[in-house]
Amino acid sequence: MSKERVAYLNGEYLPESEVKVSFRDRGFVLGDAIFDTARTFEGEIFRLDDHIDRLYRSLKAVDIDPGLSPEEMTRISQKVVEKNLPLLEEGEDYWVFQRVTRGERALVGDPQHGSGATVIVECTPLPFKARAPMFRDGIDVLTPVIRRIPPECLSPNIKNVNYMNLVLAEDEVRGYAEHPWAVLLDTRGFLCEGIGSNIFLVREGRLSTPRSQFVLEGVSRQIVLDLAVELEIPVSEEDLTTFQAETADEAFMTSTSLCLCPARTYNGKTLGDGKVPGPVTTRLTAAFAELVGHDFVDQYLKTLKQS
Repeated sequence: MSKERVAYLNGEYLPESEVKVSFRDRGFVLGDAIFDTARTFEGEIFRLDDHIDRLYRSLKAVDIDPGLSPEEMTRISQKVVEKNLPLLEEGEDYWVFQRVTRGERALVGDPQHGSGATVIVECTPLPFKARAPMFRDGIDVLTPVIRRIPPECLSPNIKNVNYMNLVLAEDEVRGYAEHPWAVLLDTRGFLCEGIGSNIFLVREGRLSTPRSQFVLEGVSRQIVLDLAVELEIPVSEEDLTTFQAETADEAFMTSTSLCLCPARTYNGKTLGDGKVPGPVTTRLTAAFAELVGHDFVDQYLKTLKQS
């Protein structure tokens, strides 16, 4: 059996080494592309329908036709995972990506002339070992100088592949803490989001997170909002300042890959009593793990024991 993973490209399932995109593809040339990403738990894709729905909302917003229905994209995503399951090591799970570009189209001239969309669906093992120390120690959240692109310029709910703004922010904070994670401010000076992630603060038992007008409405973010209501934890979406973050009792990040991971510092200031996770984060983590039917924290921490 081949040890090379398989990906989907425009109607074909190919070894990853054979998946090629034209250098004239607008996704490569202009960042003119949309994507979404889900993850598996024990080989099953979690909340795939939510991720496909978000993918197609983004595609509609930028007028890209993938040439596939949401149902077809769902089946392709499931088949890609199915084909690659034999390559998963014990304890591993996949990140599952759907990527859709506008395809090859002339940069000048007839705007309607082009190849049609380029569609890629692929999966890669989640980076459990690399991120496990963050679950053990807590994330060190930092505010970079660079600000998030404002919604007046591009809606944050269009999940597009042009991550330069977020990449520069991530590069800026690298090296300033043991487990650095950038959370950008919006152009008004309030907390916004990190690379593929949302932030939550806890103060006096109350949970808060930046407003959806200014951040991507993450699937994991929504899960935490729903769980908070079920657990009767007061929760709100509001404008939050770095002062509120630096003096919070607890904080945590949510993302598809992390699910929910505690923070221990914000801009170098210890949160609460310094113990992670805090009580509210602990309750929400347990509820999240129960919802997915999998101890994702232990899945990360187990890799620390491996040589």
